[in-house]
Amino acid sequence: MSGDKPLPLNTIEAAGNSFLDNLLHAGLAVGISLIFWLIAHYLIKSVVTHIGKGTWHQRTFGWVKPVFRNLDPMMRALDNERRVQRARTIGTLLNSLLTVIVVVIGGFYLLMAFQVNIGPLLASVGVVGIAIGFGSQQLIRDFLAGIFITLEDQYGIGDVIQTSEVIGQVEYVGLRITRVLGEDGTLWYLRNGEILRLGNRTKGNYVSPEEPGPTPGSPLPAAPSSAPGAPAGTTPAAPAGTAPTAPAGTTPGAPLAPGQGTASSAPGTGTPLTAEPHESAE
Repeated sequence: MSGDKPLPLNTIEAAGNSFLDNLLHAGLAVGISLIFWLIAHYLIKSVVTHIGKGTWHQRTFGWVKPVFRNLDPMMRALDNERRVQRARTIGTLLNSLLTVIVVVIGGFYLLMAFQVNIGPLLASVGVVGIAIGFGSQQLIRDFLAGIFITLEDQYGIGDVIQTSEVIGQVEYVGLRITRVLGEDGTLWYLRNGEILRLGNRTKGNYVSPEEPGPTPGSPLPAAPSSAPGAPAGTTPAAPAGTAPTAPAGTTPGAPLAPGQGTASSAPGTGTPLTAEPHESAE
């Protein structure tokens, strides 16, 4: 190859310097992204740990408190297991978002450091993102519903909820599914995006249906007495001056039991008034 001319030394040196500069810029981009990710991950983990332990108001850094001040009252009202589960869910969500943001931004800076034109790449990423979005609409819907369920505290572990499919106690709340133990012992897996209407019996003033009446063969309660101080089940005495009436089922003038006489009635009526004495034959 006699026609080829060797490259000048200054050209090779310039190319080497350019490559080293690009490599240095790429290293700086990766290093800065990694440091930012580590710091943010540590802060998220610290906040989640303190919320799970119930020591949020004691150990959180003072300059971080105003950012999450609105979360503290909601967390304080939850029990330990529910608080830990919710804190872990929020921590997982924040870590996932943080990782995606750092990787995307760091990758773009890395490509720019090597002088790669990212315009066509951004267009391709947009097309791919649209295709993935159409193909995974249900999955995205489940995740978004799980995020709002967690942030709004619609229900948590230990709550008794009622949906169109099941009535039971919540055992697990995730970003994609909710696990519910039904009244018959069945373990239900509900996708968060499919829960359209839901009632929380634990949060509201739920009143259970009235209990059924006494079963056959069970003892009946004693009838209340109308006279104050009278023993239960006794019949109040007739007022003074009134005539006793004949027992039910007897006719006027008919003989009663020995020693009671006969029953009499008022003229023109069939109502018995008094019991006349009946002399027994000796």
